[in-house]
Amino acid sequence: MAQFRLQGSKVLAVTMTGDAVKAKNGSMVAYDGQISFKKLSGGGEGVRGMVTRRLTGEQMVMMEASGSGTCYFADRASEINLVQLNGDKLYVESSNLLCTDSALRTGTSFTGLRGASQGNGLFTTTVEGTGQAAIMSDGPAVVLRVSAQYPLSVDPGAYIAHQGDLRQQFQSGVTFRTFLGEGGGEAFQIRFEGEGLVYVQPSERNTVGGDV
Repeated sequence: MAQFRLQGSKVLAVTMTGDAVKAKNGSMVAYDGQISFKKLSGGGEGVRGMVTRRLTGEQMVMMEASGSGTCYFADRASEINLVQLNGDKLYVESSNLLCTDSALRTGTSFTGLRGASQGNGLFTTTVEGTGQAAIMSDGPAVVLRVSAQYPLSVDPGAYIAHQGDLRQQFQSGVTFRTFLGEGGGEAFQIRFEGEGLVYVQPSERNTVGGDV
């Protein structure tokens, strides 16, 4: 299995010995050894994945890197976070997914209004199986634990990913900017309940769900 490690906080180094990884298309910044690259259709899920992603609006263009050597990946100086999966599933915004072990399966999942808040339809990308994934954030990510006693509400513009046995729903809420009269519309939040982890970034995307 390929070995993932961080070179600083913004470059991912992946060492392969006859292995393969899937990475965001165009994210390779350097490599040594004998490594080949090819573009993958449908986010690496073949023709069916390509059709599904076109229908759902969840866009993701991936490439495969394979061979022996070390490959370095980065994207727009984003911070990189490593996630270990042990037979479980990671839900991640497609724009935040940098690289995965080739053994991990990617797909799409219906998520309700949370996806629509970012103008990306009602679906998000899933990564499932055993292995490592690298996700990106605008600034250092914070990993927040959700438990039955402590549900969590998240700004949809700051949400990156989540994993575990979590239920989510979209709810209206009031932010400080709305309270101060600086918001341009009704504010929304994502509420997570159950047991799991939620990854958030210290920066907000533009959303269509109101000024949050």
